[in-house]
Amino acid sequence: MGAEKKPEKFVVSIGPQHPALKEPGHFEFAVEGEIVTSATARLGFVHRGMEKGTESRTWVQNLYLMERVCGICSAVHAMAYAQGVEKLAKVEVPPRARAIRQLIAELERIHSHLLWLGVAAHEGGFDTLFMLSWRDRETVMDLLEAITGNRVNYSANVLGGVKIDIDEVKSAAILKGMDFLEERTRHYMKVVTEDETFLGRTRKIGTMTLEQALRLGSVGPTGRASGVPYDVRVDAPYAAYQDFPVNIVTDTAGDLEARFVVRIKELYESYRVIRELVDHMPAGELTTRIPRRIQEGEVVSRVEAPRGELFYFLKSNGTDMPERIKVRTPSLCNWGSILATAVGHRLADMPMILAGIDPCFSCNDRMILVKRGNDQTVWTWEDLRRYGIEYYK
Repeated sequence: MGAEKKPEKFVVSIGPQHPALKEPGHFEFAVEGEIVTSATARLGFVHRGMEKGTESRTWVQNLYLMERVCGICSAVHAMAYAQGVEKLAKVEVPPRARAIRQLIAELERIHSHLLWLGVAAHEGGFDTLFMLSWRDRETVMDLLEAITGNRVNYSANVLGGVKIDIDEVKSAAILKGMDFLEERTRHYMKVVTEDETFLGRTRKIGTMTLEQALRLGSVGPTGRASGVPYDVRVDAPYAAYQDFPVNIVTDTAGDLEARFVVRIKELYESYRVIRELVDHMPAGELTTRIPRRIQEGEVVSRVEAPRGELFYFLKSNGTDMPERIKVRTPSLCNWGSILATAVGHRLADMPMILAGIDPCFSCNDRMILVKRGNDQTVWTWEDLRRYGIEYYK
């Protein structure tokens, strides 16, 4: 008998436009049979120039621009930006405004996690869970609309505070919504931890150890599912988190199942803290005055977005427009975990491993790949501006 024939090696290209991707990204998976042996990712297809755009807008105008970095977590972007400007201006936000900011952020976290639960389930073929979670997500979206007037970009924050208040009618609606969602969340936890078909697609799939998570810099639920005990809300409290603290939710398994469990347990924590905020909302003003021209200086503002740590760098030159604003989103930190955990798994596992980090393409693209012959060099937009973008068109 002849030597056993080894399986041929193929490279499967997914994207940048592909039915499995809601946003453009290009992935190449080298496979031997059904097993992935290596993986690469290329981003940079949706660069919108928002950071550069901030340099020609006032501090107030940029609040609404930054809120549109991401449609799912727009409130935390606006809050991170507003907090940075307030630090530069040395302005103290009233306690009631800080509590309302936290309330909106936690409602947005519920919205984001329920949306992710549906998308991740859909990628694994569990469309019933997808439709149920998205149906229940309407509850929190209706609450956000009732509170702020909007279902997507809530526009609740202003420089120096918030523009909306919480009255008795809204409080009652919020508490009723939390009771309904908590009951539904118990059902979701039962599904993701007991359903044998679901566990076949998540348990021991895409496992990332604590050491890998620390080395790759994973943040948010992705890192906490591998045991990383880091949450900006706890480690560097902002808004009203010092008065209404949350507990860090972690797991040690580090697989897809753990990422589901961590996010669902975070929903319970959000329900709890929202009830406390509604029952013990501080009295007082909603805003404080802030100057039109922000004094010269630099500041870093950090918040815990639903996907993880959101990082803003703001630089002022003393005028009514910023000199530089840099945004580092959590998705950018978590991309490496996909490539590290993909190897050794079946190609069919890739959609759920990709969805497991709750990726956002549009809010993290910061670079472009330029090919010159056989050479592949990653150039940032700053590099392109230095040498002239037209040269590379």
